[in-house]
Amino acid sequence: MQQQINDMKPDLLAAIESASDLTTLDEIRVSALGKNGRITALMKGLGALSPDERKQAGQILNTFKTEIANALEAKKQALETAVLNARLASESVDVTLPTRPDTHTGRIHPISQVMEEMLTIFAQMGFELAEGPDIEDDWHNFEALNIPPSHPSRQMQATFFMENAPGTILRTQTSGVQIRTMEKGKLPIKIVAPGRTYRCDYDATHSPMFHQIEGLVIDKTTNLSHLKGVLEEFMKLFFETDDVVLRFRPSYFPFTEPSYEADVGGALAKTVGKEWIELLGCGMVHPQVLRNCGIDPNEYQGFAFGCGIDRFAMLKYNIPDIRNFFESDMRWIRHYGFLPLDVPTITSGLSMNGGKK
Repeated sequence: MQQQINDMKPDLLAAIESASDLTTLDEIRVSALGKNGRITALMKGLGALSPDERKQAGQILNTFKTEIANALEAKKQALETAVLNARLASESVDVTLPTRPDTHTGRIHPISQVMEEMLTIFAQMGFELAEGPDIEDDWHNFEALNIPPSHPSRQMQATFFMENAPGTILRTQTSGVQIRTMEKGKLPIKIVAPGRTYRCDYDATHSPMFHQIEGLVIDKTTNLSHLKGVLEEFMKLFFETDDVVLRFRPSYFPFTEPSYEADVGGALAKTVGKEWIELLGCGMVHPQVLRNCGIDPNEYQGFAFGCGIDRFAMLKYNIPDIRNFFESDMRWIRHYGFLPLDVPTITSGLSMNGGKK
């Protein structure tokens, strides 16, 4: 047995070392360790030996088999690395070359564009940007906002609950950012909070993941007229027209009192064949919400508003189906997308420079 191994080993190791490709290496593996391989044949011959001889020969043979298997694996890794390096070298791109005229220019997604347009307007108005986590706890998403346990939004059919983390959810609105900001106790407050939100809904005008932007102002003198003035100015700048008529329609939200739905009329509504279009919800911050955040409602007051970024993008750029935003269709993004270097500004126009006119 030892003599057979001594005769076989140099030839096998030499063949493995000289293998120039993976196919040749695999043929060597099969000839040595395959069903009818040379080492396999030696293993089969152990049955004819006595127990003492079988034990000794088996140990020698297993050591030899392991050595050959390790040599095969090492050579395989070396060949695979060589193949990868050759492929990388042949497919390298010279980034210093100018772009080819037949390639498509990249496009900014309409959601990203509209979010930048909104933030540009609110920044001019003196609002600061605030952000928070997508995975939220019950307190910041519901309880602190004065939303009762029986409210429909807290039911399983409306909210994504985290199965392995009781008490945590995918946030249903960005209002949790408002709560976190108020809890810091740094007054006055004037923020906008954009971001992704999640609800169990899916059709032409609803998506299980969508985008919101919410505003919050807290100080000692802010009132309802300030809220309406901010929203009117925002609508005129965002839709780039002075023909904007805004009305407040009484509504109900647990976190504001009084609460309103804001409808817009004028030329914008006429473009879609309507007299009024419901755009967002707003109101004065409920005193209990202020108390929940450690703010004295007898000294401070403020307003809040929230709207869907996706909905504003659909209205401004005539996009009929919200599901198109998330389908990764390159033809769609080339049509509705914006040129990367055309950054929206108040002075030069929000969308006039964009790829979509």
